[in-house]
Amino acid sequence: MLAMTDILSVIRLGVVGYEEALRLQEELAAARARGSIGDILVLLEHPPIITIGRSGGEEDLLVPRESLLQRGIRVVPTDRGGRATYHGPGQLVAYPILRLPDGDLYRYIWRLEEVAIRTLQVFGLRAERLEGHPGVWVNGRKIAAIGISVQNGVTRHGLALNIAPQMAHFDLFIPCGLRDRGVTSMERELGYVPDLQEVTDRFLRMFAEVFGYQVWEESPARLKEYSGEQTMQPVWLWRSISAEHQDAVRRMEDLLDGLTLHTVCQEALCPNLPECFGQGTATFLILGDVCTRNCRFCAVKKGHPLPPDPEEPERVAEAAAQLHLRHVVVTSVTRDDLPDGGAGHFAATVQAIRRRLPGVGVEVLIPDFRGSLAALETVLDADPDVVNHNMETVPRLYPLIRPQANYQRSIGLLSWIKIRAPHVATKSGLMLGLGEQIAEVLRVLYDLRAAGCDMLTLGQYLQPTEHQHPVVRYIPPEEFAEYREKAETMGFRRVIAGPLVRSSYQAGRLTNFP
Repeated sequence: MLAMTDILSVIRLGVVGYEEALRLQEELAAARARGSIGDILVLLEHPPIITIGRSGGEEDLLVPRESLLQRGIRVVPTDRGGRATYHGPGQLVAYPILRLPDGDLYRYIWRLEEVAIRTLQVFGLRAERLEGHPGVWVNGRKIAAIGISVQNGVTRHGLALNIAPQMAHFDLFIPCGLRDRGVTSMERELGYVPDLQEVTDRFLRMFAEVFGYQVWEESPARLKEYSGEQTMQPVWLWRSISAEHQDAVRRMEDLLDGLTLHTVCQEALCPNLPECFGQGTATFLILGDVCTRNCRFCAVKKGHPLPPDPEEPERVAEAAAQLHLRHVVVTSVTRDDLPDGGAGHFAATVQAIRRRLPGVGVEVLIPDFRGSLAALETVLDADPDVVNHNMETVPRLYPLIRPQANYQRSIGLLSWIKIRAPHVATKSGLMLGLGEQIAEVLRVLYDLRAAGCDMLTLGQYLQPTEHQHPVVRYIPPEEFAEYREKAETMGFRRVIAGPLVRSSYQAGRLTNFP
């Protein structure tokens, strides 16, 4: 199973002005340092420009700046290491925005060089390093320049590979401060102009190989989201509530109050409450309404809960009977204060429903029980039809969003269910819009399938109150549709994905498979 640090999002931008690309790098690096995005590789070209690194100066220019401007070449200072470097069309520029691998700057530079060396080897060019001079060389001439900056443990700037740039521009300054070394290109060495797209594809493949990444290419439109730009809530999340639904909600609330029961619909401020209550369905919340964990996405109260109510299982069964439910969904707050995490109470509730309503479907949405297999066995011995355990988000965001949870523990729980009770259907779900990347979501889906998970829900995270984590991005419906298609091709038996989907949304319909 791949770790999420092995995921790399790649964005190809085409030709981008140097200052714009520099601003983009700064925004992405800040987001990466905060942990709100994962590793990203930006691939692009620049209009003609000479950049002067921290070690360079006017002495690196062989002609006046005015003369360079007449040729359409600008000169700008930059905060990377090294001296003067040229960028222009026909040159592949790679800006990796990464957590510095292993914290080893020299190893990182070596890896960048290795990527270029292996790429050039594919085209029959024997490339090598020159001791004491970062970059890649062919026949004693520099073909790839490297200049990097590291702030807060995150890399910026990167590598420029000469494919077919205008080589005369290199005669106007001292490349990298080396007066006695020439510069070359793939075109000059090969005798023809290699296809830029093919070189870029090969470079990307070698980058993934050398750095140990799984690559996922994303649309340039995602850059606004990655850099932290937020938008207003989109219209596809708006819903009107009819008078009929309002009356149904009141009736449901009266029933629940009369039986002293809680629902996650109410406690978590679910946006689907009018629809579900209007249809006479609800997800029962047992073990009280106070949670012992402090997840950043959840509106359920936190603190010190009361002891379990031994009469609650029977009241849940009574409510299910009065509502004529054919599929009953039961969840709970997380009770780390209890020796079994509340597993016995789950089992008692399942058994009470079975006694009162023989033949109905019973689904339990359980916490992780702190990894206790004994607690999980207690729930499985009650023989629910479906066991749901939500992953909620991608591993990189767990410390921020679910600080008391553990990604591998949750995957292990789902795996054990299929080993211990293969006839029980398993289910999981994620909230999207917390700052995850597409590649990270797909990696979670692969892990869930490897764990034998049968059903999947994907929905938009909506900030319940000002005290929870803000929405980073609103995912459009068409992207949810793409996720659904990808999940179905992975082998999930049922998938429901959409902006307002929640883990128990239309649970009965989702479970109806042969």
